[in-house]
Amino acid sequence: MATVAGVRVVIAPDKFAGTLTAVEAAQALATGWRRTSPDDELVCVPIADGGPGFVDVVHAARGGRRLSLTITGPLGEPTRATVLLVRGDAVGDGGMTAPVTAYVESAQAAGLHLIASERRDPGITTTYGVGELIAAAIDEGAARIIVGLGGSATNDGGAGLLGALGATATRDGQPAQDVLRTGGAGLTALDSVDLTPARGRVQAVELIAATDVDNPLLGIRGASAGFGPQKGADDVKVIELDHALAHFSKLIGRGTDGRDPAVALGAGAAGGMGYALLCLGATRVSGIDTVLTEIGLEQQIAASDLVITGEGSFDWQSLRGKAVTGVAAAATLYARPCIVLAGRVGIGRREYAAAGVSEAFSVEENEGSLEAAMARPVEGLEALAQRVARTWGRQ
Repeated sequence: MATVAGVRVVIAPDKFAGTLTAVEAAQALATGWRRTSPDDELVCVPIADGGPGFVDVVHAARGGRRLSLTITGPLGEPTRATVLLVRGDAVGDGGMTAPVTAYVESAQAAGLHLIASERRDPGITTTYGVGELIAAAIDEGAARIIVGLGGSATNDGGAGLLGALGATATRDGQPAQDVLRTGGAGLTALDSVDLTPARGRVQAVELIAATDVDNPLLGIRGASAGFGPQKGADDVKVIELDHALAHFSKLIGRGTDGRDPAVALGAGAAGGMGYALLCLGATRVSGIDTVLTEIGLEQQIAASDLVITGEGSFDWQSLRGKAVTGVAAAATLYARPCIVLAGRVGIGRREYAAAGVSEAFSVEENEGSLEAAMARPVEGLEALAQRVARTWGRQ
């Protein structure tokens, strides 16, 4: 008697922030799914949207050479970080020849995960280390640099990044480059900013900002109001930081193309690092779309019956260009159902259906509380996948 083939399932989660990496989440989902549907074919493809895990995901798919460096962390302390250098046709870790693409993960130098919760203060954290990584990539001969933006602890509009690449500033008419590297709160003290040296530093490089969100720099949807609270800012600090970024962007003015980078999509990404890169002439792209292209996820989806994705919190931010909705959009192209298994679900069916998600399930609901879900992240995600497979898998 002929056997009935199982369902081919692509499992492509992002990290579950604070609990699981994307790789760990994929493994947990696969383990739980197999308990109910052991005959299904599971293809695990961990993803990232430009935030933490960006370099690891690309390296796993493309190979290349990892350049390990000691750079400036978000609070000014020495921090280890990696630049990934990949030839256009790179596979493995062989010798490098031009042209080379460099991948920089801003979270490695300025990530929220690098700072204990009681020390988080987006008024003083810096993106200087990100600029150091870009400079290192240039020194290695990269012709193209893709900077993954997301998961930052910073809100300095990329001032530190610009300073590391040579930008200058004045306060009361005197040189004040140090202000650029000491966080967003101090930017109101500046009376001029000159990006000419920084623009010269990146002139020969194709610079790409791969952002995890499409927010502008300022206002109610800007860097400060949109993401400052999760980085440690109270309501007063949010207002102060938005004012500081407004002052900073006014000093810089319009770009060489006559446009104001502060209002561009993605300018508010990673505390305004998107803005700084746009000021240097970078092209803004979706972080998740970039990753999906690099890891060949669309080909996997085309050959699948079902797509599973997930993240720690599936909420309004997810709909602004993050990983989960990027995967759902790719699944929609091939008319494949896409379901989300998340730590918690904070949006309704109407909202997520519009993004191409068929159903969404939460560990929080399955475990009875968010506390229980956080306490046992692997076991909770496995149990949720096991339950969902009863409906979506082959039994």
